[in-house]
Amino acid sequence: MSHLDTPTPDATEPRLLRIQEVAAALGLTARTIRYYEELGLLTPAARSEGDYRLYDEDDVERLRFIKDLRDDAGFSLAEISQLLEDEAARTRFRARFRETTDAAERRAILEDAITRIDRQVTSLRAKADRLHSMIDDAEGRRAHLAEHLDEIDATGDTAPHSHASSSRAIADREGSR
Repeated sequence: MSHLDTPTPDATEPRLLRIQEVAAALGLTARTIRYYEELGLLTPAARSEGDYRLYDEDDVERLRFIKDLRDDAGFSLAEISQLLEDEAARTRFRARFRETTDAAERRAILEDAITRIDRQVTSLRAKADRLHSMIDDAEGRRAHLAEHLDEIDATGDTAPHSHASSSRAIADREGSR
């Protein structure tokens, strides 16, 4: 046993937080956190004597990651679940790969890992394509409004007009994709 194995007298246990504390810190509701638990996205680190859910720092980071994927990146909970499962599988694959020297088993591990990564890439590309489409649509609306400004600058007024030409331009743009 080395000095690194001996706990220092002032070492403290990591602080466990109750669900309300985690919810307040992350801007979630306790109900949302319990729902994520029901879906298998999260498992509390512990339970108190009163059977309260207790969360550690890793749980809080996992919840923050889930929230960011949902809110900032627009992933569905099913997509998030798949991403989290793929990440857990990656950890398992790494351990299994290091434990075995059997070439066939190592090959199977690597092929499974590549399949999972390919699925992730496909999902992320589909998400990126949807975002690019939304950006194109927003830029089209901006260009349309800029045309109105140009018309006001040129004539001092803008006449009401049909949006059929705008709809046609959007349809033409989408047909060229």
